[in-house]
Order: sequence, then structure tokens, then C-alpha cells
Amino acid sequence: MTALRPPAVSARIGVTLLTADFAIRPDDLAREVEARGFESLWVPEHSNIPVSRESPWPGSLDGAPLPVEYSHLHDAFVALSMAAAVTQRLRLGTSVLLLGQRDALWTAKQIATLDHLSGGRLEVGVGIGWNREEMANHGFDFSSRWERTREVAAAMRRLWLDEVAAFEGRQVRVEPTWQWPKPAQPGGPALHIGGGVGPRLLGEVVAWADGWLPISARTSLASRLEALHRACELVGRDPLTVQVSVFGATTSADGLTTLFGEGITRAVLTLPSADRETVLPLLDEWANTREKVALRVGG
Repeated sequence: MTALRPPAVSARIGVTLLTADFAIRPDDLAREVEARGFESLWVPEHSNIPVSRESPWPGSLDGAPLPVEYSHLHDAFVALSMAAAVTQRLRLGTSVLLLGQRDALWTAKQIATLDHLSGGRLEVGVGIGWNREEMANHGFDFSSRWERTREVAAAMRRLWLDEVAAFEGRQVRVEPTWQWPKPAQPGGPALHIGGGVGPRLLGEVVAWADGWLPISARTSLASRLEALHRACELVGRDPLTVQVSVFGATTSADGLTTLFGEGITRAVLTLPSADRETVLPLLDEWANTREKVALRVGG
């Protein structure tokens, strides 16, 4: 069996939630998350949820309906800007941004601006997308989402790096242009792809992403890390250059300790879309867990 990644040197533990308009405010949450020593706060996006509901929600394999918060989400960048303004150290992430239905120029500028103003604290989780109707509302073909996502990401990196940026792809074209501000992080924030463990997704991760956001509440990710290692071998990439941030992670101290021992980069715990009275006791409980894991792992 291929060796697992070296153990993590610190326990980087963050939180995520669907930032609905009826839940705790993102700035309020960010203060509380940072005060309890968590490493990061991540929020998702959906521009809208078409009423037709023809596309099955990936979480509905057991028949569960689409949660109401999906149609009540705050804009991810506005929410993270509110969070950035009231924190100093907290890293801020999207979980996930739907690049396949976004304009490359505007999105590159939003990301660069937020990274610049937050002092380089942004992480960008990217999703390929599952809602055909939502993507159609933006004028894009669902079948092109993989290629569009890849090309939007490549175009953004050019805009972040180059004084005069240009990009020529099949789906995305940027004529030579100026765009500032540049991100505070050299080359721009890390781009992580969210999703399962299939060969197509892992192939995209190792081809162009900085990291992978698997969703798993398991107390071991060994088999998935093996799959990532094999995908890296196919393209000659060092698997240690791929950050692994586990979403929906276990809240067990023993389970988290095992995951960090296997070499994951961070664990992200999922909060409910609820008010302060529901969210804060959970944060207190998980902060105690975070401290236990930090004593064992470091950080």
C-alpha cells in the first residue's frame, strides 16, 4: 500500500454553514469563530434556485428534500467581506464558488479585492455545479461546466499575475487588459476543488488546483488519500502539493486526530443554518474539541 501523507504539523480546524438570511449574521459569526480559535470560516453560494427543481440535489440520495436555506443564501463575497471587516486572523473561504456560471473578469476582481483588503486571508473553494436550471439562467450549457470551470480559473490566475493579462480558451476569452488590485497573496488565493473521489474530479484536482475539498464525516480518509496519490502519480505531481481540506468532518477529537495523523491539511465542521442561540453552544463544544486535538497534533 502507498504510504499515507506525513502527519499534519498543526490542527487547522474551521467551520462552514449555509449563510441564510434567517440564520446568524456572517459578521457576528466570524467574531465568535475567531474568538474561539478556529482557523477559518467558509460559506457557499447559489445565485438562485429555479422553482422547476428538475435537477436532483446531490444530498437527496436518501429522498431528503432540498433544504430551504439553499434559496435564502447571502452572496458569498458580501458575507465574507462582512466577516473580514470584523476579524484579524481568520481565514475566509468559499465552499464552494460556482465558477462554471460566473464571469471570469468580475469574479477575478471580486476575489482580488477581498484578498487585498483582508490582508491575504482568502481561500477559494470551487464547485463544478449540479443545478442545470441555475446554470441555464446564467446562459451557460451544463455540459460545458467542467471546461468552463477550468478556463475561468486559468483566466483569473492570469489576471492576478500579469500587468497586462490575456487568456484564450474555448469557453473563456480575455482580450489584453489591465485589472487591479492584485491579490495580497502572490499569484492569488489557493483554488480548491470540492467534490467526491471519482477519477474525473481527482484528475481535475491534480491537473490545475491547489487543493481538494472532499466531503466526509469518516474518521479516516486513508482510501481517498490513496486515490489522490494514484491520480498524482498519473501526471507526475507530488501529492504533498495538494492541500486536503475535509468538509463535513467528524466532530470527534479521536477522529480528527486520526485525520490529521493521515496528513490532511484542515478539517471543516458544518454548522446548521440557525440563530445565535443554536450556533454558539455548538461552537463552544467544538472549541473544546479543537483544543484537545491541538494538544495532540500541535497548533
